[in-house]
Amino acid sequence: MFLHCFRYELTTALRERSVLIWLIIFPAVLAMLMNAAFSSIYEKTSRFSTIPVAVVENSPDPVFRSVMDALEDEEEPLLKVDYMTEEEALGLLEKGEVRGIIHTGDDISLTLSDTGVEETVLRTFTDQYVVSSAIIGDVIRQDPAMAMKAGEAMSAELSPCIEKSLTNGITDPFIQYIYNLIAMVALYGSILGLQISVNNQADLSPLAARKTCSPISKTVGVAASLAAAWLVETICIVIFVTFVRFVLGVDYGGSLGLVYLTSVLGGMAGVSIGFFAGASNRFSYEVKLGVSMAFNMTLCFFSGLMAGNIKLIIEEKIPWFNRINPPAVISNGLYYLNVDSDLHRYIPAMAVLIGMTLLFSVLGAILSRRKKYASL
Repeated sequence: MFLHCFRYELTTALRERSVLIWLIIFPAVLAMLMNAAFSSIYEKTSRFSTIPVAVVENSPDPVFRSVMDALEDEEEPLLKVDYMTEEEALGLLEKGEVRGIIHTGDDISLTLSDTGVEETVLRTFTDQYVVSSAIIGDVIRQDPAMAMKAGEAMSAELSPCIEKSLTNGITDPFIQYIYNLIAMVALYGSILGLQISVNNQADLSPLAARKTCSPISKTVGVAASLAAAWLVETICIVIFVTFVRFVLGVDYGGSLGLVYLTSVLGGMAGVSIGFFAGASNRFSYEVKLGVSMAFNMTLCFFSGLMAGNIKLIIEEKIPWFNRINPPAVISNGLYYLNVDSDLHRYIPAMAVLIGMTLLFSVLGAILSRRKKYASL
């Protein structure tokens, strides 16, 4: 009997157009728009990249050459140097193919066409080189054979930083919005939960009235409905996660298998929350849906879907809220997979999702069983 009810509920859930729209189409379109708008911001504004620069040698400077060669030998060099004439350098600077022109000789000078971050780095580099070369010049005058070693010492001093990664994960802040988008899809599983509650309230649905008159156990019917809804939500969220990863090319930064697991557990929690919310009142399906969607988006807002720093503010003011807010728990779980080398923070987050699923499923089933009707 359970399998019969399960197949029936699965077919019913798959025929709902709202499932296709809210759990697949709408999130996919939103993900494409977010990816197009934000995916390149980090690369353009925050991520370090080698700075192209032209060098015009007014007179030979072996120390400068050795410094440039040492810098270019690094794994991620600070500068990409091309030696050329004044006319060629000015042409490339005007086209934006180089960020500046360094003139060597008796005096080091720098020509820039903009005032961005890369130009500031070049200005700092040349100023530091002038100071360091004055000191090392005295050493070379005393012992010309020290020119090569002096150049290596200067290049080490002029290196802007030593890269030391605190995590092997993705550091692009844009990924947080993708995590929250997955959490939103998971919470939209409440739509399926609402349908279960309505289809088991005889005063709201003719289908529920027929179920109430049937000899099937209410417990079996509710269990089959929940199992079917969990399966449909799992299919939808797996499709979405796969679309974002392999079509949009977004790297989640953690184990893909655990990303799927997190998403599925979040979706099951979303279905259970919707089931409980729908069983707790006798409003019409339209009212239930409207209130549920507004409530879901409010929770997603506090999780950081619309404003990335709101979750940090909540963490500072009322940190316990981030531990019970479903989309925050889901996005935090995905974040832990990205930045942590182990699962010491991830496992408690998943335990919270499993606990939510069990709690709201049981409460929803109890509320559904307690309803009685004078007539149908």
